[in-house]
This record gives sequence, C-alpha cells and structure tokens, in this order.
Amino acid sequence: MQVFINIYGNSINKIDMMISMDSKKKYDLVLKNGNVVLPKGIETIDIGIINESIEYIGDLSNVDTLNSIDCSGLHVLPGVIDSQVHFREPGLENKENLESGMLAAAAGGVTAVFEMPNTDPLTITPETIKDKLLRASRVAWTDYAFYLGGTGRTGPNLDKWENAPGICGIKIFMGASTGELMTASDEEVESVLSNGKRVVAVHAEDQYIMQENMKTILKDQTDVSLHSVWRSPESCFSATKRVVSIAKKYNRRVHVLHITTSEEMDFLRKNKDVASVELLANHLTLHAPECYEKLGTLAQQNPPIREKHHQDALWKALNDGTVDILASDHAPHTLEEKSQEYPKSPSGTPGVQTLVPIMLNHVNNGKLNLERLVELWSYGPERIHKLVNKGRIKVGYDADFTIVDMNKKNTITNAQQRSKTGWTPYDGMDVVGWPIVTIIRGNIVMRDDEMIKPIGKPVRFQETILNNND
Repeated sequence: MQVFINIYGNSINKIDMMISMDSKKKYDLVLKNGNVVLPKGIETIDIGIINESIEYIGDLSNVDTLNSIDCSGLHVLPGVIDSQVHFREPGLENKENLESGMLAAAAGGVTAVFEMPNTDPLTITPETIKDKLLRASRVAWTDYAFYLGGTGRTGPNLDKWENAPGICGIKIFMGASTGELMTASDEEVESVLSNGKRVVAVHAEDQYIMQENMKTILKDQTDVSLHSVWRSPESCFSATKRVVSIAKKYNRRVHVLHITTSEEMDFLRKNKDVASVELLANHLTLHAPECYEKLGTLAQQNPPIREKHHQDALWKALNDGTVDILASDHAPHTLEEKSQEYPKSPSGTPGVQTLVPIMLNHVNNGKLNLERLVELWSYGPERIHKLVNKGRIKVGYDADFTIVDMNKKNTITNAQQRSKTGWTPYDGMDVVGWPIVTIIRGNIVMRDDEMIKPIGKPVRFQETILNNND
C-alpha cells in the first residue's frame, strides 16, 4: 500500500521521500544487501551508521560512500555478547590476559564480553573493579564489563557497590571456587541476595555434596571420566533449588549459569519468575563418556560435561524457551597444566573464539534456527543485564555486528586460536558457518580473520546510569 503526503501542493511518495532524505546523509559506514537479523525477522536490507550508532535501516542503494561493505550472501547479526568469560588478569596472566582474551573474542565474531571475578586478587571490591577497567582499556579488542564477586562478608556492601560503572552484575560461587568467593552456605548466599538489586549470576554446585563424594568416589582414583560422577547431578540440583528458594524469599532475580542436568531444567522451567537460565556451547556439543575418552582432561570443566540424555534435555530447554542466554565460559589453562594427572589437572577450557562457528554449525545441522541463536547471545544478555542501546539491530543502538557466512566450510584448529593457551577442544572439527567481519560501534575490528584495531570500551547498563544520574 502506497502512502502519500502533500507538501506545497505536490504529491510525494512518503517512502521515496524518506529514502531521498537519508541518501543525503554522510554515513560513516553502510552495510549493503545483507540478510539482516532484525527483531521482527530476517530481511535483505541496508544499514547506515553514524557516530558509532545505527542511524538508518532500509534502502540505501542511492547512497554514495567510500565506506561500505557488500554483505550480499552474508548474514548480519547483532553483535554477539559472550556473557561468561575468564580472562585471568590480574594474577594468572600466564594462562590469559585481558588483551589476549578480547583479541580471541573479536577474532571469533564476539563484540562484547562479561568477565568473571576469580582472579588474583579477587574482584570483590570497587577498587578491584576500577583496576580491571584500567587494565582492559589499554588494549581492548571488544567492549567489556566485569562481574563483582559477592561474598558472605561483603554482601552488606553490595547495595552501595553494585552500580559502579563497568559492573554487569554480581557473581557467587556455591561450589568450585576458593577463598572468599566460596559462598557455600545458605547464610552466605542470603548475605548476597538480601542486599542490592542487580542480577546475581550463580555457579550452582553444592560444595557439601561434592566434598562427601570426593571422600568416596574420587578416593585414590585418577580416571577423568569420574569428573561427572563426583561433581554429580545431585550436587547441581541441590544448589539450584537452594538458591532459587532464597531468591524467592528476598524477591531477587538470579541467573543460574551453565546448567548441565535434566533435573535442573525441569525445575527451572517452573521457576522462571525469579530465575533466568544459561547454557554453554560445550555442554550442547560434547557429551560423556565419549568426550573424556577422546580428549581426557581437555574436556574437564565445572560443572562437568555429562551424558547424552542430559544433553538432550538441554537442547529441549533451549528450543522451548526455558533458556535465556548462551555463553562460552572461556576458562583457559595451559596444556602443561592440563597434562597433570586427574584430579590435579585444573577444570576449564578455552571457548570464546569458537563460540560462533560451533553454534552456527548447530544451526546448519538443524538443532536450532538463527533467530533463536540471536535471542540467546544478543537479546538475552541485553534483557537480563539491562544493557543500554546494545544487543539488537535497531535505530539508536550501538552499531555492533557479527557478519557471518552461513555456507563457509572451515576446520577449527589449535593454530587459529588467539588465546595465550593456543588450544581448543575442537581442534580438527569441520564446521559450516564462519564469522567474516566483527564490527564494534561502527568500527571494523576483524575482517576475513585479519585483526584491524582495538577500540573497545566499557558496556553501559541501565541501572548503573539511573543510580549515578549519568
């Protein structure tokens, strides 16, 4: 249907007028002819960018600009946000640092990262957050934010601390951590959940159950396949039930990370009023016992990769809407560390650079569609963490894009990895679907596997801005 308006007595097609007006603007960058994933669906359309923001979405075929990318045959996605990474700085830079971690992220098509607090020193005070922000700003290949670790001791301070710039939320570890970050008891968890309003991300493994299992199941054992036995489904389910119960008591939103069991998914499906849910690419891609037989300790992570029936439950929850966010939980260790005899070997695997190709391959294999994937790694972080103008392709939003070739065949290799560790559990895996361009706030950061320039800065959050009158 054509729409006409009258200006000075002339009938002008409104749509043509809008295109003509926008064609006269001086765009910093135009993405042309891409299959663009918009909130309303996929359209072949152009995008105009001015001052790092999306200025126009529509027909820009008449625009004359030197700065354009022909995206014909490619898919233009909102920038991928990896909301769980461990970049090990400060204190553990032999494994990774903020520069190398963000470099790996941008190389893999990721435009923003949320980094975890289990560094040395722990990120549990405003001063340690400021230190990380300063460190990240030196060579930032992506936009970035940091979790503030919640502890039983610091819990009463969180309502004053949680809205400092650069904080994406609060993180607690009910198991699998050390020192003050271990919030194993209900009293410690309550100290965090009863103070503040920001979302609390939870590593839900019951430390008490695992301690008992360690005395029996792991006694004198060195078989890494026991990792998913002693870190049992019961330990995860117990911690998840406990934290959800406490969240309801204090009417506090919790975001339960890296779910691995069918029991947890059945429970969380009924408790979405207080709990959002995260999945990892590794738990959707690898399963026991095959992963331990093939990879040994390279497949060792917390919570563990489990058997196929658990994995099937995760896929079901992903596709029925139970799951809110998909992430990598990039947790690098050196090959020398990983070669230690189990259980001395550390848990964790790299993954920020392989997140995009691994999941695009799942799309091509019919496990989920591209729109659902975008919901999980862009819209989900925007909604759960309350980002400001970031996470979707919309006028006024940051011009963040992950441009992918859904038909490109490639093989993932250790040699490609930009992480300091230089390895991936997917070495030698053939995939279909590959990131071609990473654009952050209108700046081309990666193109055809070549790194261009680092331009990252802190991600902004609605609650932070409201509370600081910015």
